[in-house]
Amino acid sequence: MNLTELNRIATAMVVPGKGLLAADESSGTIKKRFDVIGVESTESSRRDYREMLFRSQEAMSQFISGVILYDETIWQDAKDGTPLVKLIEQSGAIPGIKVDEGTQALPMCPGELVTVGLDKLAERLQKYYERGARFAKWRAVIDIGGGIPSMTAISVNAHALARYAALCQAAQIVPIVEPEVLMDGDHDIDRCYEVTQRVLNKTFQELRVQRVALEGMVLKPNMAISGKKCAKQASVDEVAEKTIRLLKACVPAAVPGIAFLSGGQSDEEATAHLNAMHKLGPLPWGLTFSYGRALQAAPQKAWSGKAENVAAGQTAFSHRARMNGLASRGEWQSSLEKKAA
Repeated sequence: MNLTELNRIATAMVVPGKGLLAADESSGTIKKRFDVIGVESTESSRRDYREMLFRSQEAMSQFISGVILYDETIWQDAKDGTPLVKLIEQSGAIPGIKVDEGTQALPMCPGELVTVGLDKLAERLQKYYERGARFAKWRAVIDIGGGIPSMTAISVNAHALARYAALCQAAQIVPIVEPEVLMDGDHDIDRCYEVTQRVLNKTFQELRVQRVALEGMVLKPNMAISGKKCAKQASVDEVAEKTIRLLKACVPAAVPGIAFLSGGQSDEEATAHLNAMHKLGPLPWGLTFSYGRALQAAPQKAWSGKAENVAAGQTAFSHRARMNGLASRGEWQSSLEKKAA
């Protein structure tokens, strides 16, 4: 393992002003997104959509540091025969790959899930590296509800995350460690804080046990935030303050950077929260975005599967990428959204 090189890539992934595009939706998830805009989800329509994003020169070269790909996408070529991975590299961004294989019910733990995909992961990572991937992603899902999460679910998922991370580093690939505490419930921000603290502490304990070099990884956590169904939604400033307090308590300074998931927040909420956190600096690690829906909802709608809308889709993508790029420096203002509209 060349830790200097892993650290160089991890640092480049969280460079100020840029963040990660999560374009790793499974075929099932992207079908749901395409259904909303009235586009049939086929291998070629998925390719056309992602090619549109990766050819958005302004967004990709100025505001996107890396792209998380799905297995299908990493092997696809653009219409002109150029591998999609090469389009990403040509823009100056780093190609990455989602390597988990989804979730299964966790035995003896009703309503809880464990992420799978460790079998044969070492061989898969080797092939992804040869194709150009320099980082990977594995998502663990922790739900909050009556009597959950259990310590079992937290432990099992933290263990799998750490095993995945060790395999990545052995394959000279930077692991994105993503323990996501879902915001689907009616819990308040303090409950989210408490659960996320337990999850992060257990995750870093496992990473140490499994000898993962913290200098060669990126953390992708949720923010401390109210559940979607909670009657009292925390303010932007409260989310920022509690999230930074939580991260300072749990995340060692050796980690080069933290790239938040948007987790179902609206486009502007995700941007505003990230921006507010940068007002609380200086911070011990780089802090940026790794958004899927919060970067893609607008371009998907603008594109709507039509070749004549490619430019409109790219404009919408560039706008959201720019807004989040500004937020990752603490320079975003809501008035900039209205100007674009």
